[in-house]
Amino acid sequence: MQALASRTDKHGNPVQIGDEVRILSISMDSDIDDDEREMFEFMLGAICEIERFDADGRAWVSMWWSTGEGNATTSVGLATHEMERVTSHCPKPSA
Repeated sequence: MQALASRTDKHGNPVQIGDEVRILSISMDSDIDDDEREMFEFMLGAICEIERFDADGRAWVSMWWSTGEGNATTSVGLATHEMERVTSHCPKPSA
């Protein structure tokens, strides 16, 4: 139940699968290689759709890249303080 409670953005707005969020920051391990670090840093400020939530309540998003060798994807799990909701797919209450 705690994971459901943490499904909010930096401003306390509820987020759910399908919502678009802006990536504000990314927590990275200090030992990741330079190529991975560069891809994560490039994601900062990007707007991505939430694909799923993990057991800890992190919102998982992905970005696709076009490389000289084809396409690549990078996925990252965002904590509440690392994102802000841009668009919501939450149903609006009826009047």
